[in-house]
Amino acid sequence: MTPISTPTAYVPWFSRRARLALAGVLAMFVSITVARFALGNDASVAITLLYVVPISLAALAWGRVAGMIASAAALVLLALWVLAADVDLTVLGWSARVVPLVLVGLLLGDASDRLRRAERAHVEQTERELLHRQAVEINDSLLQGMAAAKWALEAERHDVAHQRLSDAIASGQKLVAGLIRESAMGPLDGVPETHRR
Repeated sequence: MTPISTPTAYVPWFSRRARLALAGVLAMFVSITVARFALGNDASVAITLLYVVPISLAALAWGRVAGMIASAAALVLLALWVLAADVDLTVLGWSARVVPLVLVGLLLGDASDRLRRAERAHVEQTERELLHRQAVEINDSLLQGMAAAKWALEAERHDVAHQRLSDAIASGQKLVAGLIRESAMGPLDGVPETHRR
């Protein structure tokens, strides 16, 4: 059975292009930090709040751990600016900067992890349903036919047994051909053309 996956069109770009997402996160951190130092020690210009953008991208792309790492990186860069520029931030000033940065990484990262778990659970459930359907088809198409052939042989009705086995083989060939088509893998090497119908 081919594993069921989410179509690429529905996968966010930052999940499909992890390197580009990482480059974007790093570029935004660098740009915001450079801008913060360039603007001097005026604490009223709260440009460091823009750190929420790379933090959000990291959290959405890689989950809660990555979101918290990005939040920690933003706090370190903020602290470096405070120390280097000799800025005197009040408790309220620190809180106004720290709380959003931490909460964005934590909450968005947690939501991203939950969505991924829900998607995996959905895929696993779909695969279980497919396996169940295939098992039912195998039982209906093969096992019952072979059981009927066995009973006919035990009753020494060889013509009926032969017919039941022929029907079971034909059903099996049809079932296998259908499974091959569903798997999108094409016919198997060595399978005769008559077995692919």
